[in-house]
Amino acid sequence: MQQYLLLFGIAFLVSLLITPWVASLAFRIGALDKPNKRKIHDHMMPRLGGLAVYAGFLVSAALLLDKGPKVTGLLLGGTVILIIGIADDIRGLSPKLKLVGQALAACIVIYFGIRVEFINNPFDGYFQLGILSIPFTIMWIVSVTNAVNLIDGLDGLASGVSTIALLTFSIIAFQMRQPTVSLLSIALAGSILGFLRYNFHPAKIFLGDSGSMFLGYMVSVLAVFGLLKGVTLIAFIVPIIILGVPIFDTCYAIFRRYRNCKPIFQADKLHIHHRLLRRGLSHRQAVLVIYCISLFFSVSALLMMRNIRLF
Repeated sequence: MQQYLLLFGIAFLVSLLITPWVASLAFRIGALDKPNKRKIHDHMMPRLGGLAVYAGFLVSAALLLDKGPKVTGLLLGGTVILIIGIADDIRGLSPKLKLVGQALAACIVIYFGIRVEFINNPFDGYFQLGILSIPFTIMWIVSVTNAVNLIDGLDGLASGVSTIALLTFSIIAFQMRQPTVSLLSIALAGSILGFLRYNFHPAKIFLGDSGSMFLGYMVSVLAVFGLLKGVTLIAFIVPIIILGVPIFDTCYAIFRRYRNCKPIFQADKLHIHHRLLRRGLSHRQAVLVIYCISLFFSVSALLMMRNIRLF
């Protein structure tokens, strides 16, 4: 428990202390979010928040006792996705280019041994994915990365939802005797919470693509690293339940845009948080409602794992 508190506390403090400097840096290098008809805010906002979250997590993870090749791959892939996000925050990248970068970052962790290697056969045994484990893992990582990126539309929304998912991952990984995944999850949650002090409404800095993609990437990889290692169908379903809000919102957005003959990467104001605002909820109320929904999904996943005695 002492190591958990240490990693969480260090990540929290580093992120908390460095975020104001990151906001100042964003103004100097032009990493700014300009208001437009699709945005909620009405003035220039720094959007390099991912750098602060990354710094807190990296310093904390450096103190981790068990630094095997998978942890190295996770940090390396996370660094690549952060760089891609920073470039997008400053200059703007095309969706296709970001997609290629996300796939590249996914390939890095696959190279270091983090992949989905088998799935359960509900009737008898399980299927070895073999070479299919590579595209399957890439699809999972890229999908979750973009799902978290898409819900980053209100102050503190993606940060809070990711924190709830990571704390749930940490509990489940601990009970499944996977301390490395549990410690990494708690460290990242601490770093996000330090940043959330400046990101919750009214925000002083946004996550930006550097942050939302980094969080989505790390959440997806930690799920493969830990929760998806089991061979049961439930072990595969649990991460999907925990990430229910971003996954559902993304799937519905893709269906909605396809039905309306629009490009699936074209942004709109029809996400769940936009709909809550249209219902008359305030900015803060909409975020808290989605936090509650995420918490419900996470508690459901914990109860499911407990009832089937998976650990």
